Parts: sequence; structure tokens; C-alpha cells
Amino acid sequence: MTAAVAAGMTLRGFGVSPGRRVGVVARMPDAPPAPSPEPSAPGTDLVRAAAAVDHAAARVRDALARAADAASGEAADILAITAAMAADPSLADEARRRVLETRATPARAVWDAAELVAEQLRALGGMFADRAADVRDVRDRIVAELLGLRPPGVPDPDAPFVLVARELAPADTARLDPARVLALVMSGGGPTAHTAILARALGIPCVVAVVGADAIGEGETVLVDGSVGEVVRGPDADAVERAGRVGPRRTRLEQPGRTADGHAVHLLANVADPAGAAAAAEMGAEGIGLFRTEFEFLGRTTAPGIPEQVAAYAQVFAAFPGRRVVIRTLDAGADKPLPFVTAAGEPNPALGVRGLRTSWAHPGVLDDQLAAIAQAAASSSADVWVMAPMVATADEADDFVERCAAHGLAHAGVMVEVPAAALRAGDLLLHARFASLGTNDLTQYAMAADRELAGLARLSTAWQPAVLSLVQLACAGGAARDRPVGVCGEAAADPVLAPVLVGLGVASLSMTPRALPDVGAVLAAVTLERCRELAALALAQRTADEARSAVRASLDVLEELGL
Repeated sequence: MTAAVAAGMTLRGFGVSPGRRVGVVARMPDAPPAPSPEPSAPGTDLVRAAAAVDHAAARVRDALARAADAASGEAADILAITAAMAADPSLADEARRRVLETRATPARAVWDAAELVAEQLRALGGMFADRAADVRDVRDRIVAELLGLRPPGVPDPDAPFVLVARELAPADTARLDPARVLALVMSGGGPTAHTAILARALGIPCVVAVVGADAIGEGETVLVDGSVGEVVRGPDADAVERAGRVGPRRTRLEQPGRTADGHAVHLLANVADPAGAAAAAEMGAEGIGLFRTEFEFLGRTTAPGIPEQVAAYAQVFAAFPGRRVVIRTLDAGADKPLPFVTAAGEPNPALGVRGLRTSWAHPGVLDDQLAAIAQAAASSSADVWVMAPMVATADEADDFVERCAAHGLAHAGVMVEVPAAALRAGDLLLHARFASLGTNDLTQYAMAADRELAGLARLSTAWQPAVLSLVQLACAGGAARDRPVGVCGEAAADPVLAPVLVGLGVASLSMTPRALPDVGAVLAAVTLERCRELAALALAQRTADEARSAVRASLDVLEELGL
């Protein structure tokens, strides 16, 4: 396609991180080609060649582990998981076997072994299939190490750029530099995939599942609108000028969340480690609405001891003295398998033993964690709330509340991620003190759509009227018991959806800290009654696109705020 034909052409996808940016495109390099299938030369020391596989895998693992140690939050978790994949003995064992038995070169042996592992994962389906791309990423890094090539990664041109890619490996996404990457455009991905989540956390405008993105050329100028999900190739001078009028992004929440008429909406942060808690406090978060505790458990073969957990939790509580900190108990399973609580080989891990269900066979892990939370809370002034993930029934909710009470934790609640929990929220909240809607999983389960698949991106959004109806039902169940219901999924970070959620009855919104200022600014511009009108407007639509478009058209403040 010529530049003249491309000029002014608008490509559409799904906006997953708001903001408008204009910049020159740098394309993510394609994966390296497969190494030659020619066998090793006669006389090659095959034992030494096989050992080279182990050495290369160890160097890749160590490099990723160092990057994880230097990162925080979601980025650190993703890098740690990728490092663990590089250390997976099944890949190295298969590659060594091929070197010794078929005389494959080390690079070719790693390539073929990784393809075998990836194919096995794809055959399992669900969350396991999602890990196939991670295996290919690790493969490319080990092969590059063996061949002395530059490892795969984000390009580094002389000036800030718009990154265009088919897909990004989690390890690459985790290391994006928001000072260099103006915006992100992907032909793959989905609204709640890791790339989307990290783009929001970094404040990088991002559009995923963009039809036609693979035709965008290196060096083109594009306008990316992460709010409406559009990419304009060769934008005209007026479009560039309008994008330039958008002022700098708001960087801090300056006042507590409330609507224009004074209705309080607690604006909280999602954090994954002590460093993330400190950063959230710096950005003005009113508290923590989701403290993910998996950082203490990932990459281990046994659960951490109580003293180790106490020390980590105390650091997070200390960042918010006198304020709310909602800590989620271990959410293992599905895309976060842990050998001491989850079983290998589940045919559908997204519907398997995950979250609170892991405590059925391993109650000691949960009891130790509750004991650690209680000890850390006792020495802190933070208002500590505890919630369990993946709760589906009133029995499960009651049991969790009792177990918390046994450790002196009185403010126990539940995550609402399963449609059954939303439909019967009133039953779950008879004894549980609060609920928090995890909209990523709630959407995935309600729409029967894997949130990592680009082809299902249209389904994987909380704007789906069916999902909004489940939010409304959960809030009604909470109101019937006089229990607050919040949102801690990625939907809370959408400044356009925020007033709709408040209108549906949501009492708090917890999000990546970078989203707090934008969400706060939109809520401050509308009254509670207007939020209710916008919620009714969204529910009246037949499709997610119609709901989003109708609400955007009714929120004049978005243009003023650059959203």
C-alpha cells in the first residue's frame, strides 16, 4: 500500500489504555528464522554441545531474573514467570536428547524442543495454550544466546516512537519504557491480556486487535487514540494539532474521589508488592483495593514461611497508615500454577482448582497466610480487609469468613469473579462484609471468551451489556445486605466506564495507580444522578460497542480532559 493511499486511513481495534499520541512507527522485529536443520559437523563433541544448551538457558534465566528483581508489580511477576520457564528442565532435557541422539545442533535442538512443548500446551487449550507464546519467547532468547545474536526485544531508535507489533512477549512488555514508547499498536492481544494491563500501568496509550496493523510500515507517522481504539495512518495537520492540544497527563490524584455533588467513591490502587504500594501512595491513592500476594509465592517449590510473609505484608500496610488495605489471599491456579497447591495436567485450568479452591486440599497454606496477615495487621494502623478469590457459593463464603475470624480478622470479604457469585451476591454477603468485582474473570466466564485471544477481543470487555447486568445484580445483592461492593478489575481503570459503574451501585474503584487521576477527574465532573443515567443508558444498549459509544457521546468532559 502506498503512502498516498494510507494517508488519513483509520484502522480500528480495541482501546485498552487511554490517551492520544502522534509519532513515528518502529516495528517490533519478527522472530528469528529457524536454525538450519543440518546436523552437527563430524567430530563435534556432542557432550559439550549438549552442555551448551544448559549454559545458554541458565544465562537467559539469570538475565530475566535480574530484570524481575529490578522491576516491581505486574512487570516483576511476569519477568519472574518467564525466568522460571527458561529454567524449566523439560525444555532443556528434550533439547539435550536431540543433540546427543540425533546430532542436532544446540540451536536447532532448542528450537525443535520448544516447538514440541508449545504444541503440547496448545493442545491442552485454555490458559495452558496462552503459555505457548511464552515458550517461543524463551526459545528465541536461548537460540540467540547460543548463536551469539542480539536477543529479541523492543527496538531502540534515536527518538521516542510508536511501537507496532503483531504481539509482544510478556517479558518485552514488562520492560517497555514510557519515556521512549509513545504508544503501542498490536494486531493481536485482547483488552485484558498482559500487554493491555501493563500498558495501562505504564500510562502508555494502547490499541490492540487492530485490523490492518501488520501493513503499517517502519517510519510511518500515525496517530494513536487509546481511548476510542483508533489508529490513523498519515494523519492530517488538523488531527495532529488536535492531538497536540491535549495537555500533559495528570500524574497524581489530588483529592479524594467524589462526584460533582459530593458522593464519595473511594479511589484505590491495585498493587502487587511493597514497591508498588509505595508508588501508589505517592500517586495519591486513598488506599489499596487489591493487594495481590502472589509475589511471595511465585517461582518457589514450597510456600514461604509465616515470618517471611509477615515482613512483606507489613511493608505494604506501612505505606497506608490509617487507610484501607484490601489483601487478597493466594490466587494460584490457571495462569499462575504453583507446585505446592496446584496439580499439573488439568484439562481446563481456568475452570479448575484455583483461588480459594486450592485450600480444599491444602488448608495449611491458607491458614499460614491468614496468620501472617493477622500478625502484620496487629502491628500496623492500616485498616486491613481480607478477601478470597474465586468464590462461587455461599458455603465457600461462610467458610472463609469463619477461618478469618479464627485468626482475629473480622473484615472478611469475597471476590465476585464467577457469574454464580454475582447472581447470588446477597447470599454470599450474609456474613461476608464486602465484595470486590474482578471484572477480568467475570467477563471471561460470562462471555465464555479467553481474555488472551485477539480473535475474541470483541467479547472480552466489561462494556458487554450482560457483564454490566451482572455488576448491577452484584451491587443490588450488596445493597440488600448493606455491604459495599467495589470493582478491582481492569474495568475500574477505564475513565469512561467509571461513572457507569458508580451508577450501577459500585462504592469503590481500584485500579493501576496511573489511572487514578483520569478516573477522579471524570467522576468530579458528573453528579451521582448523572452516573445513574449513564448506567441506564449503557444497559439499554444491545452491544458493547453501542454501550461504549452512547456513554462517550454523553460525556462532554472527555474531550476537555483529553480522553
